Amino acid sequence: MEKRILPEFKSEAEEAKWWFENQDELDKDFAKAAAEGRLGRGTAARVGGIPTTTIRLDPVDIEMARKQAEQRGLKYQTYLKMILHDALTREAKAS
Repeated sequence: MEKRILPEFKSEAEEAKWWFENQDELDKDFAKAAAEGRLGRGTAARVGGIPTTTIRLDPVDIEMARKQAEQRGLKYQTYLKMILHDALTREAKAS
């Protein structure tokens, strides 16, 4: 099965419209994946055994992360994970 590529959305409204207009095709993709046994339970992170970590962040930092993530079309948690990984990688190389 060919992997579906999502377009870049300019707004949540545009994204919602796309999902609505493509729901029949997406339903077919889902049914086919289920029939082929390619559906799993839970998120990819849980399936992949990636541990979950909880940290407390200043609300101001979270808001900045949300704004920066939105500009990049990302969820803020994904963006925080990205910048933390980059910082840790840079630090490891500097040591």
